[in-house]
Amino acid sequence: MQDVLFYLSITVILFTLIPLIRHDFWVFRVFEYPRLQKLVLNLVLLGLNLVYLPRDMFEKVVLVLLMLNLLYLIYQIFPFTIFGKKQIIAAKAPAADRNISLLIANVYQDNRESGSYLKLIKKCNPDVVLMVETNVWWEQQMDVIANEYTYQLKVPLENTYGMIFYSRLALRNGSINYLVKEDIPSIETEVQLKNGQWVKLYCLHPEPPVPQENPRSTARDKEILMVGKNAKDCELPVIVMGDLNDVAWSYTTELFGKISGLLDPRRGRGFFNSFNAKYFFLRFPLDHIFCSADFALLGIKRMESCGSDHFPMFVNLQYNPKVEALNEQPVADKADLELAQEKIDAEPEN
Repeated sequence: MQDVLFYLSITVILFTLIPLIRHDFWVFRVFEYPRLQKLVLNLVLLGLNLVYLPRDMFEKVVLVLLMLNLLYLIYQIFPFTIFGKKQIIAAKAPAADRNISLLIANVYQDNRESGSYLKLIKKCNPDVVLMVETNVWWEQQMDVIANEYTYQLKVPLENTYGMIFYSRLALRNGSINYLVKEDIPSIETEVQLKNGQWVKLYCLHPEPPVPQENPRSTARDKEILMVGKNAKDCELPVIVMGDLNDVAWSYTTELFGKISGLLDPRRGRGFFNSFNAKYFFLRFPLDHIFCSADFALLGIKRMESCGSDHFPMFVNLQYNPKVEALNEQPVADKADLELAQEKIDAEPEN
């Protein structure tokens, strides 16, 4: 038993340390995802090691390393618990003419529970709906909401990277962009709030760094950081939403926050793990909505499963320039800017 504990303990410690190697190959990136799972396993192994007391110096060293590893994982996870500091403050007034509610759903292309999504849209009554992994079949199924959501941008594809975007608020300057790869689209548009204020909106769904998709995170990181840089230079309020195929605490997402100045409503409120809806112990926050510091938060909620491997996410924001000084804005230093530019300039493999 003690030999098994020894090797399992070493494995968990290594899984924590591997992401510290800033390499784009998937083996180094994939272990960023299960941070909460690593903490639970670390805690269990620490308890078992204390029950089966170490026999020799090596096992005692591993016990100490497990304790240090636990503290490190708690430190990493703490900002996303309810005890962490909120990056974006809660809105204090309804002020409906300055609100924008957004629903994002990765539908899973082969999923056929379109009716569940129609019921969800009716329940949430969002101003904006973004659905990814949508092909022509999904576009046709969602046509029933076209009369209510008259502003639309659609790029249905059969490669699991299709997007359909609906808005009941007016749009302008809408475009379908292919920022990194010719078969991976993104959406850029401006949406008008009811009080007349225009907001820049970016919608993303980059490739994940997994062997069956792309063995490197280069393309994903490049797309995310390109949008982050554009968001920083934008004079309008900004919202970025989508399935980023990256967890909220990864070094790429944190770098994105620093160079864009955008805020994560999860911080200080919870994990809101949106993937995998089918496996309780394998859940990570992959579906995101970030906003500029001139927004306050009315609500964030993970919605019920609709047959996909992702839970939909619903976020309600309130535009209010007065809260900019109250929100905690991430700031990039010179090293962050240089690293971001290096990743933006990188050429992803085809």
